[in-house]
Amino acid sequence: MLRVLAVDDEKPLLEELLYLLRSDPRVRSAEGASDATEALRRVTRALESGPDGADGIDVVFLDIHMAGLTGLDIARLLAGFARPPLIVFVTAHEGFAVQAFDLKAVDYVLKPVRPERLAEAVRRACEQLGRSEEVPVAAVAAADAPVAGAPAGPAPRRPVAEVTVTVADRTPDQIAVELGGVTRFVAIADISYVEAQGDYARLHTDEGSHLVRIPVSTLEERWAARGFVRIHRRHLVALARIDELRLEAGTTSVRVGAAELQVSRRHARELRDLLMRQATG
Repeated sequence: MLRVLAVDDEKPLLEELLYLLRSDPRVRSAEGASDATEALRRVTRALESGPDGADGIDVVFLDIHMAGLTGLDIARLLAGFARPPLIVFVTAHEGFAVQAFDLKAVDYVLKPVRPERLAEAVRRACEQLGRSEEVPVAAVAAADAPVAGAPAGPAPRRPVAEVTVTVADRTPDQIAVELGGVTRFVAIADISYVEAQGDYARLHTDEGSHLVRIPVSTLEERWAARGFVRIHRRHLVALARIDELRLEAGTTSVRVGAAELQVSRRHARELRDLLMRQATG
């Protein structure tokens, strides 16, 4: 079971996060800190007490935008310790995902926090720490206890955690994306190109962009039959969305809507051949 520290300088949000964490039977304890100074003091004390000490902390659930030091600053400081706690970022801003995963974050949860999404972050932390996800019998019994006044009969067993929506959870023509705790389904046909951002991929459409936790290499394999081609280690493009192919000073690029994307040398010849076949076929 996990010992958790939650850090947020907005008291109502911190209290809500602590309530959700304490409701998870895989969390042994959850304490809060309302600023960076308090958070660092608690973590330092935890590290001094050792991994099995009374003040031990396994995971820090960390807001990013705070007065003074940001959550990213705190994560960088913690990375300097020999055995730092795991980090889960909890933020309303999706634009810091790349930096977060560069800092070896376990997960990146968007606000407003949905209970099932937070439960998935707890699952990932348990998995990384090698902790069993089995919960005490008393906790399971409490979760399954009948509500007063409810009809008699066996209570259905509820799973401890709900895994976040994945591509397979919807039709093959759509992909699930999260924004501010809301799950939307984007038609793959509406996606012009995909940009690699660490362990994430940013999907670009005419209306905007969406961040999903799926590597570009995975999407390349899944969407090859839909006409998506790799043009660079950072970019996967829908062939039908390419408006121009440009050859200038020994470099190759493509225009996709308003975006101009570089084509790496290893992909340039294959891309030209594909575009020629498309034009003549």
